[in-house]
Amino acid sequence: MEQKNKMGTMAMPKLVINMSLPLMISLLVQSLYNIVDSVFVARIGEEALTATSLAYPVQLLMIAVSVGTSVGINALLSHSVGAKKYEITENTAATGVILSLIGTVVFMMLGIFCSGWFVKMFTKDEVIGGYCRQYLFICMLFCAGTFVGTMFQRFLQSVGNTFDSMMSLIAGAVTNTILDPILIFGLLGMPALGIKGAAIATVIGQWVAAITAVILNTVRNPIVRVKFQEYHLNPQVLQQIYKVGLPTIITQALGSIMVTAVNGILIGFSPTAVAFFGVYYKLQSFLFMPMNGVGQAAIPIAGYNFGAKKNERIMELLKTVVPIAVGIALAASVVFFIIPAPLLSIFSAGEEMLSLGVPALRIICGTFAFASVTMVLGYLVSGLGNGIVNMLGTALRQFVLLVPIIYLFSKWFGIEYAWYAFWISEVAAAVYAVLATRSELRKKKIL
Repeated sequence: MEQKNKMGTMAMPKLVINMSLPLMISLLVQSLYNIVDSVFVARIGEEALTATSLAYPVQLLMIAVSVGTSVGINALLSHSVGAKKYEITENTAATGVILSLIGTVVFMMLGIFCSGWFVKMFTKDEVIGGYCRQYLFICMLFCAGTFVGTMFQRFLQSVGNTFDSMMSLIAGAVTNTILDPILIFGLLGMPALGIKGAAIATVIGQWVAAITAVILNTVRNPIVRVKFQEYHLNPQVLQQIYKVGLPTIITQALGSIMVTAVNGILIGFSPTAVAFFGVYYKLQSFLFMPMNGVGQAAIPIAGYNFGAKKNERIMELLKTVVPIAVGIALAASVVFFIIPAPLLSIFSAGEEMLSLGVPALRIICGTFAFASVTMVLGYLVSGLGNGIVNMLGTALRQFVLLVPIIYLFSKWFGIEYAWYAFWISEVAAAVYAVLATRSELRKKKIL
């Protein structure tokens, strides 16, 4: 109950920092899964790094479905706890577990029957294709850790307990980081498994994170309990979950679709261009995680205070999270602009990748502040029960404008000018997010 009251009573700047710091650390740690894989895989060769870049959109799609569903759960749980409707809380938690298991089964089947087909769409290179198939098959077949772990982490976050959510992710990331070199290169008497070892280390880390999250939720979360006795599927609960969750799934999936589409454009120039974009997206995702942490902290805070009818605190939340996110974005821009070559060199970048990537990173990094506004406003409005703003804002910045402009600029002016597409898409998305958020606040009589 102390955690529940915190969201309704603690001074807003302190509350945002208190809840977002563990989430920032959690998300930074979570992004290490793919970064650590890429760092070690790059030592196998550029073909292996290109293979993981081609596989990355599928991993993003799994994350999209798991995160999107759990964000819908998170918003409804926070609202029901704030409104003291604990029967809805129990039903929502049980529904969340069922949905996470359904997601697991779907992606296991896709991994078994469709991973090879996906690879053939993007490369005819036998070496790259072989690496990509091996990596994808293992990650999809054992994806339960992703779905179950994400759901139980959101159970913890929904009552304000972001620290335990963070600890579960740290447990998984540490496991992955330790196992990667051991399984890839055959250390400590283990056989050298190459790219298979990277995939195995990743899924073991995800399972460790999931088991930790389940244990912590059972021991340290007395409010959100998973109970199947007398459980019945409540259509209204399901509708409320996916009112926020479905747009969030689409939002998250747009990242996967965007990377897939851009890879399809870049492969026409060179495999190095694909490898670079995969590296850029992972670096960007890593540096964007603190902004994501601020935005995700806004979901339960907004949901709780909307349920408790404390509209003035929602306005305080808005005035707190936007400046923090923009400040973080500007700091990330400085890092990208000053040291692009060392960042790419982490991934064993050769001369061709450096000549392509250094100017590209410096062009793109100027758009981060606009992206931060779109992101945090989308999350805040999702906490109020509207996931459409987040979905449309992300669609503008990651697909609707970005992909066709990258295609046109690369064809008309050359690949070195394609990166200016980020400026057009990010500015347009930020303008939309500001206008749509103001409209939603007025609609709910908060503004």
